[in-house]
Amino acid sequence: MASTEAPRWLRVAAIIALIEGAALVAYGLYVIVQVARLGITGPAPVSSVQSVTLEIIIFLFLGAGLLVAGWGLWRVRRWGRAPAVLGQLLGLIVGVPLVGAVGSVERIAGIAVVIMSIGALVCLFMPSTTRALVEE
Repeated sequence: MASTEAPRWLRVAAIIALIEGAALVAYGLYVIVQVARLGITGPAPVSSVQSVTLEIIIFLFLGAGLLVAGWGLWRVRRWGRAPAVLGQLLGLIVGVPLVGAVGSVERIAGIAVVIMSIGALVCLFMPSTTRALVEE
């Protein structure tokens, strides 16, 4: 199936995955810039070179994974759905607790992540999406 024949819901899921992936990579790069600019700051238990390095690696790899998954979905490749679903489930795991956060920024971020994750999951399991990916 040519990429121009992709169903609308598959395109929406691909766009969501690409947006999320870009946001995660951007945040990973932001952390790198902040550490280079200000050094490692914050509470001692989570402000070590190892923890910041792990944070950067996690955000960059998850973001890159979602970018690859989004690209695969855009090109109507079956292999793109599994990592996209995993990314959305991880988004729900992170987003749901943030919805109940005290701070308004955290709450808004949580709501945005939950809405995007649920929207992407719905799009990924629409019958037209499944048909397009099976016929690939």
